[in-house]
Amino acid sequence: MLALATQLANVPLEGEFDRAARARSKTCGSEIAIGLELDESGHVTRIGMKVSACAIGQSSAAILANGAKGASASQITGVLNGLNLWLAGEAELPEWPGLDAIAPARTRPGRHGALLMPWQAAAKALSADDGALALSSHRASR
Repeated sequence: MLALATQLANVPLEGEFDRAARARSKTCGSEIAIGLELDESGHVTRIGMKVSACAIGQSSAAILANGAKGASASQITGVLNGLNLWLAGEAELPEWPGLDAIAPARTRPGRHGALLMPWQAAAKALSADDGALALSSHRASR
């Protein structure tokens, strides 16, 4: 998991993004700020993150970032929904490249919030109903 966490250096939250959101885990205090740039069809073309989290939260964020290019809002929210069901023991681990690396976190309920946090932030940023904020009015900084 620690090797995944180091990959976050490849997705800094720098420059301008079409969409942005923040999320915080209520269970452990982990935090993330995420920026997403989308193409005309609503697929992710660029992602940036600033993550302050445990190894599980950082690994989950890196897994999201590694597979985000080309993903749609429905794919990302589908994984979030699938993760919630999987953590509750009601479904298999959803399909997403590399997600099996965080499977051991299922037995650590205190870390579930950190695991879900990046996916929640991405879903919030992609949700038109949630008022995802365009960063054209200010710049995201690392």
